[in-house]
This record gives sequence, structure tokens and C-alpha cells, in this order.
Amino acid sequence: MLLIILPGCVHRQFVTQPYPRWGEEIPINQANDANPLILRLMRPAEPIHASACVLLVHGMNEYIGRYGEIARYFAQRFIVAGFDLYAHGLSNPMLQQADQALTAGAARQEVGDAYLAQTRLYDLEPMRQGLSQALRHLILLCNEQDKEEKPNKPVFIVSHSLGALIAASYLLSTENTHDSAMRVQGIVLLGPAFSVSEVPGWRGWLANPFIKLSFHAEEHFLNPQNEPLPLLIVNQLMSLITVPLLDGLFEVLSWPGLRTLFTPVTPDWVVDYLSDSEAEKAEIRADGWFIRRNLPRYVKGIEAEVVRFRRHMNTFAIPYYLIYSGRDPITPAWGNEDFSRVTQQNHPDNALLPLPELSHHEHLFSSQPLRDELLKKIEQWLDQRVLSWNHEKTTRP
Repeated sequence: MLLIILPGCVHRQFVTQPYPRWGEEIPINQANDANPLILRLMRPAEPIHASACVLLVHGMNEYIGRYGEIARYFAQRFIVAGFDLYAHGLSNPMLQQADQALTAGAARQEVGDAYLAQTRLYDLEPMRQGLSQALRHLILLCNEQDKEEKPNKPVFIVSHSLGALIAASYLLSTENTHDSAMRVQGIVLLGPAFSVSEVPGWRGWLANPFIKLSFHAEEHFLNPQNEPLPLLIVNQLMSLITVPLLDGLFEVLSWPGLRTLFTPVTPDWVVDYLSDSEAEKAEIRADGWFIRRNLPRYVKGIEAEVVRFRRHMNTFAIPYYLIYSGRDPITPAWGNEDFSRVTQQNHPDNALLPLPELSHHEHLFSSQPLRDELLKKIEQWLDQRVLSWNHEKTTRP
């Protein structure tokens, strides 16, 4: 317990360089006088010839500023945009203030308490709202580039990890009911958070039984899973007790004062499994723009979102390209396998790229030549979807 608590008590984190920018910055006004959402935009040399528009969605605790190289790759042929999810990057008030101070000439800024922006995250709805705003604005920008011969460029989402869960749950909840969602013609899911983590090594002996109990209880909470009646009753009774108890405990541990003690720093094993590149791992460890802590309330909310998505994922009808590592402990493969098993037949363009021997989580930040190979495969799938979309338009009655 002391090993878990003490790093959180003494944690200090600094940034010494301004936020890494790429593309054109487009502020999107927010309600209630909140700071504008910054949409980053990058176009090809001749935007009129872009065949599609692509929205990049980053994962948990990172930020879109580090996707500059990825954006430049896709911007050779597509109009590319990205934004920081709620409480991340420049959407985090503390990190935004730190960037302003560094830009004005400060030597460094402490950002160890940036995780406190997570206090509103009982679920992922604030993040879905940011995604919706960014998507609507990208569609408007795409329309501006359209001419008579190429009206209504298709829009695609390239999403990673928690960002993939946010994007997929948004599309699932708004499909055929929201103009922005209906414009999306495909989504790339990179290591999506369709499962809960499995801690590797000796730490897993302590953590994994608790994680599995919490997930099992949440998944069965007042929701039958076609079990035999005796097991159904046992599951319902266990969940009825366990879920409210754990929700209350995680909420209490997120209160001021207690959260300083019970919100530990991200353990080293997480960084070890982010990339297969030692140079990339070193950059991540030195990168102060990452959020290094997570409120227990936020973590519990993510778990509930995973369960909620899995309950309805069989109806997911947007064409997708799913890429995942077979030995990834951060978002284990079983979540992706469950998703593909119940959705692959939903569209002929659905495609899978399992990487069974790999264990790292951030595929777009893999070592070379794997990174370039994956980017090329994604580009090829996007091209295939553009062709399919054009064919659908010409044959539609």
C-alpha cells in the first residue's frame, strides 16, 4: 500500500518546452465561456484533390500535439485534423496555462496536478461532446474544399485506445440520428479500449483479481447474460452489492485530500508496453505533456463505458479497420476479438489486422519499418473505402 501511495504524494511534473504544434490552429468556441477547443488542420498542397477528410483521435493521457508526423503522412493526400480530448493537452486548463507561460519566456512550469481536470469525468460524455464539435467543424471545412465535381468528401476517423472507445461509442449512439455521424464513412480502431487492462508480472497477482471482479460485477449489474438461472441469481446478487460499493469507494477516493494519497503515478510497466521502440519510450518518459495520474472516479467511469459499449456493440454498422496486438496488456486482445466476432459481418469493408506476436499498444508510434507499414495499410484501407463510397453514390437509387 505504501508503494502505491507514496509516489502519488511526492509526484512533481514539469514542462520546459511549449506545446508541440502542427498544422493550422482553428479555435472552436465553447459554451459557458469555456476556453475554445483547438482544432489542428493540415491540408495537401492542392486541397481540392484530397479524396477524403481524416480526424485523428488520441488515447488516454496523451495529446494530439505528438501526432504531427502522423498528420503530415496522411496530409499528403487527405485533409487531416486533430484535437485534444477533454482534460488532455491544450483542453486541460493547467497545461494550457503552462504553454502560455512557456511561450512568454518562462523556463519551466509545474503540471503535476493537471489530472485534477478529470473531476467532471464520471463518464466519457464530455469527451464525446468535444469529438462531436471537432467532427462538425471538420465537415464544414471539408465542404469548403468541395467543388461541383467532388461534392461531400467522405470523412474518416483514425482513433487510438480510449479515443477509439470514445469515437466508437459516439458513432454507435448517434448512428442515423446525427448528420455528423452519418457523414463518417469509416473508422480505424488502433488498440481500442474494448476491454480492461491486465497488469503484467507480479503486480498483476495483486491487481488483476480486483480488476476482474470489478469488471465482472459491472458487466452483470442488473443485466442478464444468458446464464443458467442459479448463476444468474448469484451474479445479480453479487453485482447488486459490489457495484454500488466500488462506485462509492472510487468516488470517495477522488475527493479533495484523499485523492492526493490514492491517485498514484502511472506505473513504469505502462510505458514499457506503449511502444516497441526504446527511443520512443525514452521520449514518453521525458514528455511532460502526458497526464501521469488518473482520478479513481475517472478510471471507474471508463470501466462502466467499456461495459456499456460491449452491451450494444453487435449493432455497430460503420465500416472499420481494426488493428490490435495479441499480447497487449493495456487493452487486451479479447475485447477486440469479442467486437470483431459480433460485428465483422455487418459491412463488407470491415477488416482486421491482428498482430498476435506483438505486445505494444501504440501502433502509430512503433519502431521502423513497422510504423511505415501500418501507415501504408491504413492508407490503403481508406482508399478502398473511398472507392466503395463513390460506387455506393453512383448506384444509389
